[in-house]
Amino acid sequence: MSNKPALLLIYTGGTIGMVRHPKHGQLVPFDFNGISTLMPELQQFDLELESISFAQPIDSSNVTPEHWVELAQLIHDNYDRYIGFVILHGSDTMAYTASALSFMLTPLSKPVIITGSQLPIGMIRNDARENLITSIEIASAYEHGVPLVPEVCIYFDNLLLRGNRSKKFNAEKFEAFQSPNYPPLAEAATRIRYNHSYIRERGRQSLSVRTKFGNQIGVLKLFPGISEHFANSLLADQEMKALIVESFGSGNVPSKPWLNKLLATLVDRGVAVVVLTQCLGGSVELGKYEVSAPLVALGCISGLDITFEACLTKLMILLGEGADAEGIRQAFLQNWAGEITV
Repeated sequence: MSNKPALLLIYTGGTIGMVRHPKHGQLVPFDFNGISTLMPELQQFDLELESISFAQPIDSSNVTPEHWVELAQLIHDNYDRYIGFVILHGSDTMAYTASALSFMLTPLSKPVIITGSQLPIGMIRNDARENLITSIEIASAYEHGVPLVPEVCIYFDNLLLRGNRSKKFNAEKFEAFQSPNYPPLAEAATRIRYNHSYIRERGRQSLSVRTKFGNQIGVLKLFPGISEHFANSLLADQEMKALIVESFGSGNVPSKPWLNKLLATLVDRGVAVVVLTQCLGGSVELGKYEVSAPLVALGCISGLDITFEACLTKLMILLGEGADAEGIRQAFLQNWAGEITV
């Protein structure tokens, strides 16, 4: 039996795990049990690399909370056996999965690195190899028995980003992800430079997993000329318990009496109305401008600088755990996993 530390690769699906079929030439999912044969350079790690694949690899566009629960449970059940975890995932919904796992796995004391690629690992020119190799190196990086990055992170194209601060911003370039409101946790060049002051401390208690989700959430993206008829269609959803309003700038909305009436009706109904900004960077500051002052009086909740992906997954967990509007308000004042600047 090997005395080497062990690291677990979890393949969910996505571009990174595709190779060309030797007969018909089409891209098909790769069996990661043979990863060391495809990538012999992995044998240079002083690690036991083990892998688990979803029974049916999925396109990340089809990811659901049930898949997040499966991932979180896999990590929980294998937590004591491995020093770190690398999740291979399609890039389209990677930021949602990273955000959800950051809230589900608490308190985290080991690295969970999520990566993928824009080109398959089985193509001659690809970004998959570098992303995978560096993710493994980061997930196994320890000093004096302490992991350097005990967080849920996304590694993509030389940048290690906090998972719940990340957004996919490019569908074609290798540099597919950004973290607009938080610095990278590490940058990989000729060596990996860790930004230690921005990395969260590891948890000191045993790991627990949140597994309940609610999806009674609406989204209202504001735009110039938005119609009353369209916006009021939200009132027909009697099951809705939370509404995300994507506002302009720092939380500004059109000065429309009907919009104020709509939001007031929803708040009175017990719906938690969370205001985000459509801007890639920056924070919501309700009341900073006159056009956002009514939202404060109505009892809307500021999302501060949280990403849409983190806001949605945090709301889903809160609703799954039975939180009401006031409980959601209090939770959005709390920094669960480094997702907001307070």
